Amino acid sequence: MSEIRNIAVIGGGFMGAGIAQVFVSFGYRVTVFEPVDAARQSLRERVASNLRMLGRSASAAEEIVVTADLEEAVGAADYVTEAVPERLELKQSIFADLERVAPETAILASNTSVIPISRMTTGLETAHRMVGTHWWNPPYLVPLVEVVQAEKTDDVTLARTMALLASVGKEPAHVKKDVPGFVANRLQHALWREAIAMVAEGICDAATLDHCVKNSFGLRLAALGPLENADMVGLDLTLDIHNTIIPELDRSAGPNPYLEEQVNAGRLGFKSGEGFRSWTEAEKQALHAELAQHLLRSQRLRDEGRQ
Repeated sequence: MSEIRNIAVIGGGFMGAGIAQVFVSFGYRVTVFEPVDAARQSLRERVASNLRMLGRSASAAEEIVVTADLEEAVGAADYVTEAVPERLELKQSIFADLERVAPETAILASNTSVIPISRMTTGLETAHRMVGTHWWNPPYLVPLVEVVQAEKTDDVTLARTMALLASVGKEPAHVKKDVPGFVANRLQHALWREAIAMVAEGICDAATLDHCVKNSFGLRLAALGPLENADMVGLDLTLDIHNTIIPELDRSAGPNPYLEEQVNAGRLGFKSGEGFRSWTEAEKQALHAELAQHLLRSQRLRDEGRQ
């Protein structure tokens, strides 16, 4: 099996540009397919801006090839990842096109955050080389990439993908069962479901809920996973706690009606300036900056640990 050197990214939005940035920063040859003129023309500058924020040379951004021609983008690719909007029909169409125009030896990956890979590859002849690779936002700062082995994904595709991601400083995690949301998003949205339910029930307001998370278990999650925590405190104590609290947790089979009411009223969060809380432009920018600085500090600590 030949070495992976040529990377193609399908979609030059926030995630696609960020994934391209990671690969080009590690010396891979990267081509991005982006059909929208504005996104295509701004991609290199967006990557350059990110690199400057990280304190790195922006010159790597100029090495990214950006094109509106799909066959040009993937014609010589060893590895292709789509990063298009989260719509099943669109992703199915992309995979069908990639099976037709990409080299037969190329790995074909999806950056979907929740859609099972098998739903995208139904009926395709080369599903053995198709794999899920869920990068987290922003992809150049968050180390995890969930590598989802679908029913037909072969072990060679899985191993090559895991090795490729490790070569660019990522922390690949093998997801053995192709379920909606994979691992981390299932956990994240289980938390969100309970958080929304607590606000809807008047237990606390949104600001208080976020304050509680950020100043308690949120502080230790980077060093102590939930099952490590359970082992640390003891499974007997964990069982006693669960006997009391599990029956009290939200059991909604679908989205909370409170969330639906917010959306129906046009309260969409940052997009509209009001969601669970009201947001001024200054507050939105401050939160973005705080998150970026937190992730940068975390990345520096990881880099120092590798030295």
